[in-house]
Amino acid sequence: MPDLIAPSTHLHTAWLEAHTEWGPGLHEDGFGLLTTDEVHSPTGFAAWVARLADKTDRGTRHRWIVQGDRVLGGIALRHGSGESVLRLGHIGFGIRPSARRQGIGTWALGEMLSEAKDLDMNRVLLVCAADNVASASTIERNGGILEAIQDTEHGPARRYWISLGGNLTVESTTT
Repeated sequence: MPDLIAPSTHLHTAWLEAHTEWGPGLHEDGFGLLTTDEVHSPTGFAAWVARLADKTDRGTRHRWIVQGDRVLGGIALRHGSGESVLRLGHIGFGIRPSARRQGIGTWALGEMLSEAKDLDMNRVLLVCAADNVASASTIERNGGILEAIQDTEHGPARRYWISLGGNLTVESTTT
C-alpha cells in the first residue's frame, strides 16, 4: 500500500530513479521542480527538499507518493487563489510511468482532497492537458466536474472543479 510523505533527503537515490524514468525535463507534476533546482548532488537535492518544506508555510504542500523505498510520484496542494492556482490548479500530480494504471493517482488525489478539506477548502481546481486522458479520468473518478477546455501557453487544458462539501454545478464550456 502506498503512502504520502513529506519530501525527504533519505529518498535521494529513489527519487533520481523516478526522475530518470520520466526522462529529461521538468514534467514531473506535483514535485515542484524548477529549472534552477540542482537535484543530482546530495547538497543540491537537500536544498531542493528544504525549499519544498519552506513552501508549506507559503501556501503549497508537497507530498511524495512512495511504496517502501520506491518513489511512485508526487502531488502538490496549493491553497489560496493566486495566479499560479488559477493557471495550475489547487492540486497537481504526476505518477512515474512504471506505476501508472494501478490506481495510485486516484488514491493519492483522494488523500490530498482530504488534506484540502482539513484546510477548510470547500472546492478545488485541477488543470490537466486536454489530451491527458489518464489525468482527466483520475480527476473525474474523484468527483471532478469539467468547467472548460481553454487554450493556454502550453496548449489546450481541461479545468475541473471538485467540491469538498455540498453540491457543485459547473457549466462546461469549450474555448
